[in-house]
Amino acid sequence: MTLDQLRIFVAVAEQQHVTRAANTLALSQSAVSSSIAALEAQYDIKLFHRIRRNIVLTDAGRQFLDEARAVLTRASSAGNMLSDLAGLRRGTLSLASSQTVANYWIPKVMQRFRTRYPGISLNLTITNTEQVVRQVDEGTVDLGFVEDQVDTNGLEIRAVAQDELMLVVAPTHPWAGHDSMSADIDMRDSIWVLREQGSGTRGIFEKMVRSSGVDPSELEIGLELPSNEAVRTAVEAGAGATVMSRLVAAGSLSAGTLTALHWPLPSRNFLMLRHEQRYVTEAMRAFFEMALE
Repeated sequence: MTLDQLRIFVAVAEQQHVTRAANTLALSQSAVSSSIAALEAQYDIKLFHRIRRNIVLTDAGRQFLDEARAVLTRASSAGNMLSDLAGLRRGTLSLASSQTVANYWIPKVMQRFRTRYPGISLNLTITNTEQVVRQVDEGTVDLGFVEDQVDTNGLEIRAVAQDELMLVVAPTHPWAGHDSMSADIDMRDSIWVLREQGSGTRGIFEKMVRSSGVDPSELEIGLELPSNEAVRTAVEAGAGATVMSRLVAAGSLSAGTLTALHWPLPSRNFLMLRHEQRYVTEAMRAFFEMALE
């Protein structure tokens, strides 16, 4: 059994598809299939059910997946330790980030880091808060960055920056003539445009709605969209109201295509996540310190 076989097995298990796994690994489909077949033949055990075009883990495959991930994590830690010995002259740092952080904050940190440590490669995966937490927890990335409070065991959580949320509408929205969410405005009177469940912004919005005495299920959600930019564009077009980061809304507010209403939304931290059992490399430590600058 080799590390390459383990990487291929984990990729196929996560993608549940040989071709997609092959694309992720930059390998041919035949190479991926051959690797899985060789692993199964070596130990005389089936790791996947192959039903028509679908591929699903067997019970043995599900149990082996956790062990395979653990071995790869340890191998990565060992490689990182050796990279440290090179004094930040070479190595790789894998990052996962939620969308607001990824699009409006972390690229500047990454650029400063690459300028100072050009031998360290940075790999960034962009998804929502829930998925970032999962990747850090499973050890598939070194560091995660999100914009919501997370409650999970085994993760070290540190604040690295602050962000401000805003309630915004299009100038044509009935609320646009109000300076703030006054007592005579009922949030149930508007259609809402929101990020998907699992995003940090959506989570904070729903907490604020509950604190105002309204059940989020009472709101009319006109559109649920997978990116900040899609939400902003839809609200500019008059699709409804939303809550978003000032970083996302700033350009539209300046252009007059969005109007902000005062609503005492909490400021939020951008958070860095690290698995407590993951070896802290010099590259990880340097990136964290640069994020605080």
